[in-house]
Amino acid sequence: MPKTTIPDDSDPFDAIVDAPFDAALSERYLVYALSTITARSLPDLRDGLKPVHRRLLWTMRQLKLDPSNTFKKSARVVGEVIGKYHPHGDTAAYDAMVRLAQDFSLRYPLVEGQGNFGNIDGDNAAAYRYTEARLTKTAMQLMDGLDAGTVDFIPTYNGEEEEPELMPGLFPNLLANGASGIAVGMATNIPSHNVAEIIDATLELIDNPHVDHARLMELFQGPDLPTGGQIIDSKEVISHAYETGRGSFRVRGVFEAPEADKDDDKAAGIERLSGGQWQLVISEIPYQVAKGKLIEQIAQAIADKKLPILEDVRDESDETIRIVLVPKSRNVDPELLKESIFKLTDMETRFGLNLNVLDATRTPMVMGLKELLGNWTAAQIEILQRRTQHRLDQIARRLELVEGYITAFLNLDRVIEIIRYEDEPKAVMMKEFSLTDRQAEAILNMRLRSLRKLEEMELRTEKDTLLAEQDDLNKLLESPARQRTRLKKDLRTLRKDYAEDTKLGARRTRIQEAEPAVEFSMDAMIEKEPVTIILSQKGWIRAAKGHVDLEQEFKYKEGDALAFILHAQTTDKLLIAAGNGRFYTLGCDKLPGARGFGEPVRTMIDLESDTGIVSMLVHKPGGRLLLASTIGKGFVAETNELLAETRKGRQVVNLKGNAELRVIREIGAEDDHVACVGDNRKLIVFNLEEMPVMARGQGVMLQRYRDGGLSDAITFKLEDGLSWQMGGSGERTRTENEIWQWKVARSAAGRLPPQGFPKNNRFE
Repeated sequence: MPKTTIPDDSDPFDAIVDAPFDAALSERYLVYALSTITARSLPDLRDGLKPVHRRLLWTMRQLKLDPSNTFKKSARVVGEVIGKYHPHGDTAAYDAMVRLAQDFSLRYPLVEGQGNFGNIDGDNAAAYRYTEARLTKTAMQLMDGLDAGTVDFIPTYNGEEEEPELMPGLFPNLLANGASGIAVGMATNIPSHNVAEIIDATLELIDNPHVDHARLMELFQGPDLPTGGQIIDSKEVISHAYETGRGSFRVRGVFEAPEADKDDDKAAGIERLSGGQWQLVISEIPYQVAKGKLIEQIAQAIADKKLPILEDVRDESDETIRIVLVPKSRNVDPELLKESIFKLTDMETRFGLNLNVLDATRTPMVMGLKELLGNWTAAQIEILQRRTQHRLDQIARRLELVEGYITAFLNLDRVIEIIRYEDEPKAVMMKEFSLTDRQAEAILNMRLRSLRKLEEMELRTEKDTLLAEQDDLNKLLESPARQRTRLKKDLRTLRKDYAEDTKLGARRTRIQEAEPAVEFSMDAMIEKEPVTIILSQKGWIRAAKGHVDLEQEFKYKEGDALAFILHAQTTDKLLIAAGNGRFYTLGCDKLPGARGFGEPVRTMIDLESDTGIVSMLVHKPGGRLLLASTIGKGFVAETNELLAETRKGRQVVNLKGNAELRVIREIGAEDDHVACVGDNRKLIVFNLEEMPVMARGQGVMLQRYRDGGLSDAITFKLEDGLSWQMGGSGERTRTENEIWQWKVARSAAGRLPPQGFPKNNRFE
């Protein structure tokens, strides 16, 4: 908006502009948004820098902090930056500078730091009065050509200085070091990549502008992160992300012990110890994950018993990362431990790709890989053209002077005479020898020692050299093909500094699709131990260690007594069936100990106070249960369908009216018939195949009653006969093999049972 100048004697209220509030707000917010997008958050695709980074590098160059010079205090750099170029806080400028120096933040650092510049543990850098810095060779390559007329210089915020609009160097900083930022309504997130691969893909694009994306991805593998790690997504997922400019990658740390290439175990991160013991070693962690935070997460998982198979975690890192995981026992599956670490901690993270950058016209745009490289190549061609034109202008100016010098040598005696005797020698020489003002001025300023034959010969040689160079540069400027060839030559020269066999250029991140994960469940994390589970009539539950005698007497609260008791393992799931047909699931490892009376089961599950517990049993995967209600309806349920993941449980048997769940019986593998007995003491036997298998419902009618309802039901193998417990002391059972007279179709009324059948109408 135009700046309004208010005279000293005027009323300040005269400057108030009458405008709709929404229009004024939207206009001002738009200005703020554009400023944030173009001057703060998004990088320029040509040099990959944001303004604060560009100003930091420019200031350090002005201070002559190149790699061959000594370090200078970071405070000096920050002061110059915020005083001359970047009118923001010193903390913001210093934080940006620190990141440029961290080899775990940038794949190719642009600043070389001396002192505490933070570490991968997540510790902050020391204050800028304590640290020193200078530029790296990479930064110098990025700024190469600033003095060669390759870019425009723009005024600083106060108009007192000038700063480059962008850095003209050939180093592909945008993809090499990546960038991240959040603007208004848009963001960018670009990982770092391998320079050699970027150059290879660019050379392919220059040779074949119509190259397809698949060919580029053969050369350009994907992210190459500063901290290494492994990208475990498929090549198709990675390729699609770079084709569209948006996507995400799963990044994992690496388990690898020293000298991994010599031993398969060490390559898997396993270090063998004496006595058959072993430990896992983490050698690389995901990008942007603080090592200290990762160790805290692992330690917290141990404390919270989420990793019961892990005994301890130790940080043995020095210059290299070495995090040691000690398993609970040598029998722990290493792959299961790895998978649990990936799922419970930041050893596996997700990095979002968003190639949102500012193009040559400062317009934000999401680009695919081919479009990005094409725009960067076009920008480098333009810089090459400007560099060439700048050199041609320099040659023209030098040739002008050289030709003037040669003219002076050819007419040396006359020139000396003019200088000695003429009052205005400059004008006379210009007129007599057809010299320009610059040529005449240069001759007048020539030293006497230059007036020798050798100098004339050198000038003629220089002229020939300059004319030859001028001819080559004119051909270069006129030929796009020559420009592409020159760019390819320069890129190949740059590639030598970042080749695969160099320390800086060697790829750090592995691109390898993960193998199918080990089936991971929290059950596998539980140490298997025998327990005896006791549930009282008033709903108090506890787990005694070991398999104790089920006939043993236990103490209960006054007025309470035993309801259910069974043997189980800590790795088992406990199924509790309520009278309302709802099933609840509890982990046997989470039950309270048996030193006291236990805890009310209603504090662990959402069981209504007026609903009773009908049965308690251990879940057996792949098993089947016979479920029946008091009105004689029932069905077969698969145990895998009964598990509930929440406190609310799972409604399995639908009941109407006053009906309740009465029968929960395990069905044997060879059972083929069902026996039902009603309150009216009528018995019926029918084929198990007549029972439907359901996940939820009322079921079908098992037996019809004129009075009362279902008393009990059981499944059995017809060939073995029907058995029931006899009354009295002991555990006598009776088996009836001749039951053909009770075998009828399902839903019949039945007939009185054999003599000796229990009076309580229960099979056991």
